[in-house]
Amino acid sequence: RFCLPLVLASLPVMATGEEISPALQDSWGDFWLFRFFVNAAGYASIVVPGFLLIQYFKRRNYLETGRGICFPVIKSCVFGSEVKSVHQEDGSLPPRAEPTESSTTRQVFKLLFCAAGLQASYLTWGVLQERVMTRTYGATETDPGEKFTDSQFLVFMNRILAFTVAGLYCALTKQPRHGAPMYKYSFASLSNILSSWCQYEALKYISFPTQVLAKASKVIPVMMMGKLVSRKSYEYWEYLTAALISVGVSMFLLSSAPNRHASTVTTFSGVVLLAGYIIFDSFTSNWQDALFTYKMSPVQMMFGVNVFSCLFTVGSLLEQGALLESIHFMARHSEFTAHAVLLSVCSACGQLFIFYTINQFGAAVFTIIMTLRQAFAILLSCLIYGHAVTVVGGLGVAVVFVALFLRVYARSRMKKRSKKLPPGETPVQKV
Repeated sequence: RFCLPLVLASLPVMATGEEISPALQDSWGDFWLFRFFVNAAGYASIVVPGFLLIQYFKRRNYLETGRGICFPVIKSCVFGSEVKSVHQEDGSLPPRAEPTESSTTRQVFKLLFCAAGLQASYLTWGVLQERVMTRTYGATETDPGEKFTDSQFLVFMNRILAFTVAGLYCALTKQPRHGAPMYKYSFASLSNILSSWCQYEALKYISFPTQVLAKASKVIPVMMMGKLVSRKSYEYWEYLTAALISVGVSMFLLSSAPNRHASTVTTFSGVVLLAGYIIFDSFTSNWQDALFTYKMSPVQMMFGVNVFSCLFTVGSLLEQGALLESIHFMARHSEFTAHAVLLSVCSACGQLFIFYTINQFGAAVFTIIMTLRQAFAILLSCLIYGHAVTVVGGLGVAVVFVALFLRVYARSRMKKRSKKLPPGETPVQKV
């Protein structure tokens, strides 16, 4: 039981100025790497038996030999209907509505509704996320209060509400016939849990504006991975915007380094956690794209992923004894309870707004709205929590978002031009 702490104690501190403060880490149980391995062990205790059961049913040829009341459940979880759509696009998103009678005014109101819903959901979510992970609860003149440290419980809260909302939506509306084996959702679920956990944990080591900029610049590692692994080729404007993003992020990070303020120092732990977030999040989106080869709606995807997310997180929390501890924290601090519930509501509503916006206006408009949201999130965080941003840092933020808008504009131009070309022809100049 003492081996893992001893191994962790031997790890060198890789970044100058990184110190594990007593407020953050009163024991090894609060160290992020230790908690990561403990959480992973909890997930493995569910994944490994599940994997063995799936292999058992497949080897037994259960579809031919199975009978009884459990047969439909096992068939759905392990085998599914195995009916895939002919075209991958059929299952990715429902066809965008093109109302014939809708006026321009009605479309404008719809767009404003989508933009307001996305901004309200995710801006509130971002502000609350930073509040929960970086501030204390129950502080008085004599008592400094206590911080909530279990990021996994917050992930569980988010997923349980998203599961409920998606389940109700699927029950009340007509959905495509489901054909994917349920166990395939578990891969996206596991990576989604880990990416969310890394996102919450990173806020203990880096500022929220830094996290937002890092998430906005994940296009760079995605391009690098595509070049190395898939041998993809990119247009010159993609290289240009990626370079602008890296320059903007560098300006922001370097300008905040001399301040050495606890909320703006980018530590090695924060960088590692952000890298983990980007890796796990990239896997989630790619696996979900592969699952859409089965005919399903986005809300069915949301429901399937969150079923396993709830199973993994509640199982791990119970094994660690952290579920009761977090519930006791909620009982002690009603303010935290309100924040955690509102955080979950914003997360679930935000996902529904994403589906509706893409369905009505397409991915380009959605990307613009979310890019604006990231800029507003940095501004709100600086105003509410007092993050100091220098002139150079502000200029770096502006460079990042100009580059992101250029990417959206160039991509939309390419799509319009490709639609106008006859089949088999490619444009000489892309932009």
